[in-house]
Amino acid sequence: MPDPDQAPHTARDRRPSEDVDQARQAPSTGPSIAPSTATSPAGRVRAGQIRKSGVVGTFDNPPSQTPKAWKPTRVRRQEVLKALGIFQRATPDQLWRMLRPTDQHDRSTRDTLNALKESGLTRVETRLKSGHQLWVLTETGHKEAKLLLPRNVRISALCKQKYDTKGRPIPGEGYDEHAAAVTSTAAVLTGAGYGTPLSWQTEIAHKLPYGYTQYADLTMRAPDAGVPTMLLEVDRVHEPVDDLTAKLRRYTDWFELLAPKADGDRAKAARGAAVHDFRLWSRIYPATGREGYPPVAFVFTGKTAAQRESRMRRLEKAARRYFAGTPYPWAGFTAVDYHQAVPVVVTELERITADPAGAAGRVWRRLGRQEWQTLSEALDNPDGERLYRVQEEQSRRRQVERKAAEREAQRPVCGACGTTFTDERWQETTRSSWPGEWDGLCGPCATEAAERAQAERAARREAEEAERAAAEAPAVKPRGLFGRRR
Repeated sequence: MPDPDQAPHTARDRRPSEDVDQARQAPSTGPSIAPSTATSPAGRVRAGQIRKSGVVGTFDNPPSQTPKAWKPTRVRRQEVLKALGIFQRATPDQLWRMLRPTDQHDRSTRDTLNALKESGLTRVETRLKSGHQLWVLTETGHKEAKLLLPRNVRISALCKQKYDTKGRPIPGEGYDEHAAAVTSTAAVLTGAGYGTPLSWQTEIAHKLPYGYTQYADLTMRAPDAGVPTMLLEVDRVHEPVDDLTAKLRRYTDWFELLAPKADGDRAKAARGAAVHDFRLWSRIYPATGREGYPPVAFVFTGKTAAQRESRMRRLEKAARRYFAGTPYPWAGFTAVDYHQAVPVVVTELERITADPAGAAGRVWRRLGRQEWQTLSEALDNPDGERLYRVQEEQSRRRQVERKAAEREAQRPVCGACGTTFTDERWQETTRSSWPGEWDGLCGPCATEAAERAQAERAARREAEEAERAAAEAPAVKPRGLFGRRR
């Protein structure tokens, strides 16, 4: 399970520039941190650009001789401290995108960092080859950030300042392009409305019973944006696709772990969404609000667009067993059971920064689909349980119609007039196991036949009685005069 005290388990070393002290502060640009394409609305510019001629009073990087100096507010100081506490290292450009995406440029963020530096809370660890200054917390700033962060938010390890034999500070070497891409990913997603800096955690450990621990580059919680939880892996097109597939396999293994004291027999008997009630992940991460395990996103960056596209296609082919779901076995059903599948989405950092809407645009693709969608659309399952319910109702209705047709085919026909039986007449004829005299006739014909038979019986009885009476009467002799018989 995620280990709150686990520090980042890898460090990708790269030697910083030699001109840390001599290089002047450069504009916040550089493809190693984030592509230079603007992700902001029209009118937002980077700090360091030439001042535009325009309407008097517009703010655009005021010169240093501006008489009215801007001072960082307490809120801005605290949010920068908390962000550095979570991400350990960041550039002003990244913090600007993450904390204040509505600002026109990163000047106020740099001013806040410098103010914190004067207070002994932050320091510049190094200057990257892109020209960006890399900022970290001092020991004092780390302690203050820990007090500001909620207890459920993991604080990153302190970057301690190292010195050479002459007591001069040594520039840090623990930051590489992968770490930069991880922070930039969190920055552009936060700037697009996916949570806040407090929504993120880095290098969260997922311990597996066979001794391996799967670390997530980022974990995001943005319920207000429709994504209660998501795990992100940032890939600079260096790892083999087999390694990415192995990550999905290990995530699946971890998602299937039973929670402590969970009833194994009941877990095996559970179906659909009920299976997750017995899983360990549901005790740690919030419910996703959709079928399946928590989603996993792969953010690709670096190399060429063709190489990134090829990588996504190869991952899609190799990892299908983990994200494809299971088709329902019944005839006529095209819905897919995603309850025990991992929703996997992919995107590119370059694609996000090139889109005017940033990460909120159609820059995500669900593996198994062809179109690019918004993140909510990509995570949705229109062919999942929702479609299953529709098709289940359609199947039930078809079954009712089929049974009705079969019953109609068996409905008796009157032997006299050829009329089909009504339901009431059909029920009358089948009420008794003994066949009735008029079961082969419809109601009116049966009534008419019964009345006719009754009339015939009555006439027959009368004739029989008359005949019997005539037979039983004695012979009578004729009488003479005076009534005497002769």
